[in-house]
Amino acid sequence: MKLQTVIVGAGISGLLLARVLHDAGARVTVLEKSRGFGGRLATKRVGDAVFDQGAQYFTVKDARFAAWVERWERAGLVAAWPGTEPTRYIGRPCMTAVPKALAEGLDVKREHKVTAIGCCGDHWCVDVEDHGCMRAERLILTAPVPQSLALLKAGDFVVPEPLLSRLKALDYDPCLALLVTVVGRTHLPSTGLRRESGAIRWAADNQSKGVSPNVTAVTLHLAPDFSAAHYGRTETEVLDLVRAEAEELLGAPIASATLHRWKFSHARTTFAEPFVWWPEEALGFAGDAFGGARVEGAALSALALAERVKAEMFAGS
Repeated sequence: MKLQTVIVGAGISGLLLARVLHDAGARVTVLEKSRGFGGRLATKRVGDAVFDQGAQYFTVKDARFAAWVERWERAGLVAAWPGTEPTRYIGRPCMTAVPKALAEGLDVKREHKVTAIGCCGDHWCVDVEDHGCMRAERLILTAPVPQSLALLKAGDFVVPEPLLSRLKALDYDPCLALLVTVVGRTHLPSTGLRRESGAIRWAADNQSKGVSPNVTAVTLHLAPDFSAAHYGRTETEVLDLVRAEAEELLGAPIASATLHRWKFSHARTTFAEPFVWWPEEALGFAGDAFGGARVEGAALSALALAERVKAEMFAGS
């Protein structure tokens, strides 16, 4: 029987790892706590409004990632964002298009929240809320590193020094995403607007982007320091704090707002290597905290670790 590889997290890293290993012949299961695919490649519908609520686009620099992007572009899953230079790529019809396509044909178990991970002799025991324990011979963690370490600690698995200290040193900025509908049209450029001051760091009109055809739906990403200071506030409180700034920026009154909290939005510090693979324990870590704090970095981390695991799979064959 093929060795079971369990991947925790169905973001771009987890799904790319699963896709490459599955296509190489591995038996892979992906566990995802939420209902959707893609992690921060997320899209949310609120009534008739549609929002890309996480990553707004991605760029391409590395040839390994470019090969995948070319494939996605041919399939109509991504397109160059008109007017951007260097080219920014956006999902079609929205940012979840790529993760949904990657997940096709894979064993992805959504709404499977992992609560603890422990080592049980020659295999891993992965405790899943309301679903019992899953056995794995290989384990790859692609969730934000603090969450992954907490799962191992809950399962009484001890990560040795100095690796533990290096992993604990990785930290992230939070981001409050305010998803607003407005009355009329906005004054935002069609390619979105990044700002260096104020509470609002990024604003994008999902209607002009082609994501929300029927409603003017704007994604506002609030600055890291603002998000950290007000992370626990309610939706109404956050809107009250930024309404004046937002309506001046948009040139239109806000009709409704929905708040999404990204606790681990952006890897502020990154690991020196693109992944961690511990062959004696068959344990790996991957994600944007390893490959670089962008979509491409998360993808490259996954592709590099997939090649390492594949080499082990076929060693001696």
